[in-house]
Amino acid sequence: MSTENINHRIERLFALQRATRVVRKQESAAVRGAKLAKLKDAIVARIPQIEQALHEDLRKAPNGGKGGEIASVLGELATAIGQLEQWMAPKPVAQSPYLSNTAAHIQYEPRGVVLLLGAWNFPFALVMAPLVAIVAAGNSAIVKPNELQPATSAVIAELLGSVFEEQDVAVVEGGIEVAEALQELPFDHVFFTGSPAVGKRVMAAAARHLTTVTLELGGKCPAIVDSTYNLHEAAAKVVAGRFNNAGQLCLSVDHVWVPRSLHGEFCRLLAETIEKMFYVNGELSLDRLPRIVNTRNFERILGYIEDACQRGARVLRGGQSERDSLTIHPTLLDNVPLDARIMQEEIFGPLLPVLAYDNLDEALTQIDHTGKPLGMYIFSHDQAFIDQALLQTSSGGVTVNHVMMHFVEKNLPFGGVNGSGMGRYHGHAGFLELSNARSVLVQQSA
Repeated sequence: MSTENINHRIERLFALQRATRVVRKQESAAVRGAKLAKLKDAIVARIPQIEQALHEDLRKAPNGGKGGEIASVLGELATAIGQLEQWMAPKPVAQSPYLSNTAAHIQYEPRGVVLLLGAWNFPFALVMAPLVAIVAAGNSAIVKPNELQPATSAVIAELLGSVFEEQDVAVVEGGIEVAEALQELPFDHVFFTGSPAVGKRVMAAAARHLTTVTLELGGKCPAIVDSTYNLHEAAAKVVAGRFNNAGQLCLSVDHVWVPRSLHGEFCRLLAETIEKMFYVNGELSLDRLPRIVNTRNFERILGYIEDACQRGARVLRGGQSERDSLTIHPTLLDNVPLDARIMQEEIFGPLLPVLAYDNLDEALTQIDHTGKPLGMYIFSHDQAFIDQALLQTSSGGVTVNHVMMHFVEKNLPFGGVNGSGMGRYHGHAGFLELSNARSVLVQQSA
């Protein structure tokens, strides 16, 4: 489709959705719930096609929808369908003592027409999960899946086209030029998941129209291991949290801090866990490790290893790569200087720096210096240790004695802070994020 035709289609869809905002606003919980139920059924019916697309795009192993992206979306749908009527109900507000004969409540209304820009690392879930909140709150959406994952983008376009009328949800496929054309329009809200660098451009474009935004970004999510926690368990959880999706995950363990006295033993356990999790008879199993998204990111990640080693770091395990399959082996790095690029930028790849600390303040000061990440992971049975780590740092969320589980719990708001994002979604938080909390006060007769 030519640029002129794409722009015409975008403008037509935007005008259609804008003209039908009041219709959606008047829909009951039953009508919205029926739309979500139809979406759920369509996803379940297409699990093989969705998984095939994810394997084609990123080499993600199929599991029948029992875990990963599809299961996460189905969980969001189940929560919204089950609680939507309660979410939509007006919330009474207690009468203030200095106002007589009044009644007040909060009415949740849709924001309006929403632009949803998908991410490439979880190209299905990071479109569908936000869309659940968008539809639950009564909005319409123009959805642009990520162009780096064409197979998944095509499945999303077909799936959503079968479930929704264009006035409610429409998909526009394409590259950067399409995203830029969409951002020229005065949407009521923009929902973006991606890198902080692109997030800044999205926010700047939205500011031209005073459009509100939800930005789900990332950051350098640290893990801190205390001497009171079982090292075997910590190693297993850190490896799972670092190398999931080949580290291409905004909530991945970016680096791990461990007491200096336990550093050597912990590195040994990390290496053993990697061997068990990703290798068969000494050979990397490609079915267990997704590929790097593209050549540019492949080179970027290898550049981190080269830069760190030039500054004195050591590769404890891994470091191998296969360019033809865009594969980088799970890699442990030791003795990494804090001024190395790998410690200054979000890694977003299968590399794990293991850092030693002599006292907790040392680690917390460095964590605070690198900004406010999307997640933080504390491994300790010492409540004073946990409290100190929470008090001296800031992050979008925290999981204690595991990794990423604050994302899994649908009743916890999920999102970042400052450089790692703004806004919250999942469950009720997503409904609130995509709604306008309208204050209503009624002066009653004397």
